[in-house]
Amino acid sequence: MKHAVIFAHPNADSFTASVAGAYAQAAEGLGHTVVRRDLYRMGFDPCLKAEELPRENFTPASDVLAERALLKDADVFALVYPLWLNAPPAMMKGYLERVFGFGFAYGGSGSSANPLLSGRRMIAFSSSGAPLQWVKDTGALGAIHTLFDAYFAQVCGLTAVEHVHVGGIVPGATQEFVEARLADVARTVNTHFRRAA
Repeated sequence: MKHAVIFAHPNADSFTASVAGAYAQAAEGLGHTVVRRDLYRMGFDPCLKAEELPRENFTPASDVLAERALLKDADVFALVYPLWLNAPPAMMKGYLERVFGFGFAYGGSGSSANPLLSGRRMIAFSSSGAPLQWVKDTGALGAIHTLFDAYFAQVCGLTAVEHVHVGGIVPGATQEFVEARLADVARTVNTHFRRAA
């Protein structure tokens, strides 16, 4: 099984990066293959260009084609990101718009209604400085589930297996708290993918 771990945070030592690392380590521990896409360290350009809009005889940009080549045989797409203004970073959304666009994630037989990634899975891990209950009470977590889990998965034909959110991640979080959350990531990977070949 091949996992694409796609994560977005400008700080290489962030909790987000640690979650991505814990996920990759757990998947590799199951004997699975992992491809890491650290969007900030890659310098990925999240801006969709006018010439990238689907139209007759359009061709995606070279950086998008390179990403699609790396991801084409992935069985699981793991999205890892913080919440900023109660939403994923623009870097993550831009990656999804450009890479998971027409002709890769959907657009079979020339129709946007036809998903192209059926039979594959998606899992998401997000974090915020705000407590989990506050993120729920404001409606932010529900909105993310609707747009970035259910809708995105449906358009692509993916099965969304879980969205794990950790609230209260601030500079003052204890090492014990962080380590416990990273252990939760490993348990989540094992729960969903241990039996998968």
